Amino acid sequence: MISVAEALEKLFALAPVMDVESVPIRNAAGRVLAQSVAARLTQPPFAASAMDGYAIWGVKVAPGDSFEVIGEAQAGRGFEGTLGKGQAVRIFTGAPVPKGSELVVIQEDVDRGGDRITVKDSLGAGHNIRPAGGDFLKGAEFAAPRLLKPADVALLAAMNIAEVPVYRRPEIAIISTGDELVQPGEEPGPDQIIASNAYGLAALIEAQGGIPRLLPIARDDRASLEMVFDLAKGADIVVTIGGASVGDYDLVGKVAAERGMDRAFYKVAMRPGKPLMAGRLDGAMMIGLPGNPVSAMVCGTVFLVPVMRATLGLGAAPAPRVQMALADPVEANGPREHYMRARISEGQIAAAKRQDSALLSVLASADALLIRPPYDPARGAGEMVEAILL
Repeated sequence: MISVAEALEKLFALAPVMDVESVPIRNAAGRVLAQSVAARLTQPPFAASAMDGYAIWGVKVAPGDSFEVIGEAQAGRGFEGTLGKGQAVRIFTGAPVPKGSELVVIQEDVDRGGDRITVKDSLGAGHNIRPAGGDFLKGAEFAAPRLLKPADVALLAAMNIAEVPVYRRPEIAIISTGDELVQPGEEPGPDQIIASNAYGLAALIEAQGGIPRLLPIARDDRASLEMVFDLAKGADIVVTIGGASVGDYDLVGKVAAERGMDRAFYKVAMRPGKPLMAGRLDGAMMIGLPGNPVSAMVCGTVFLVPVMRATLGLGAAPAPRVQMALADPVEANGPREHYMRARISEGQIAAAKRQDSALLSVLASADALLIRPPYDPARGAGEMVEAILL
């Protein structure tokens, strides 16, 4: 058995980095920028009014000053002339500031009568002008790698970037194994259960920017497992669920070995999730997850998500951890790193009372995994522990 940290190192060594492809900016949200890009223009391209009001000649104005309004400037249609002494232009937010003006008086601070305005005693401070290039300059770098948020997409669009270089989304084949499984919506027999793990993992993969490919359930015989392995060809990563232990009907490891799997490790000193396996099979990275529902989902969070981030150029790093105070005492931990389902309330974390790796209802109600190192002593309320947020 190896540690969680050692398992992650070996997984990162196996993880393929995706190719780069170009996508329209409309499809760039949630993708990972693969190559730095540069702004193709300056924003704003001209000094622009930040308010609705009047562009005034000069840079100084005082209450009681009066100006003749000689024109109008609006967004997309500026005033083409030059302001002279005693002159003003009606201006709207986003419009270019006319030549001869370095000050916009907001409309609430003037009285207007016909073509003249008079500055009121309530004159506010500030020039109310956005300088040219105040947001960014032509050639400004937008650095990669970066997981693109909606605000990033808006910025790229403003930079006039229409096509965005991103990492290809990894395709991940998911294979559930076991005679006891049926698909959601089917009527299970007296000794069967629903194949829930694949759907939870598929949702996890999609949330992290991957493309899950759910394959048929592989039954507990070699022919069925061989057929599903064949269907998995072409995927970047193959994830199997169950069948990786040492029971008479646990065939994943045996069949994978017969197909030439180059195994990197088997068994990790953690709970839930000890019977974890990884290697390379048919040109793809393969991860064999345990079959217990909570074990599979916890291993997905601890191992599969960091691997996916590595394939997308976001670096080889474990899932981020936070420090939190215990709300309730916890008992001493055993020899395996324990990922306890937990709830956070008022800035403190409390482990769920039931930690059985088959209890999906407990996992669904959890918002964190409380991490207990091997042989960690009993901890009292208020002591600091590490956690992964879910």
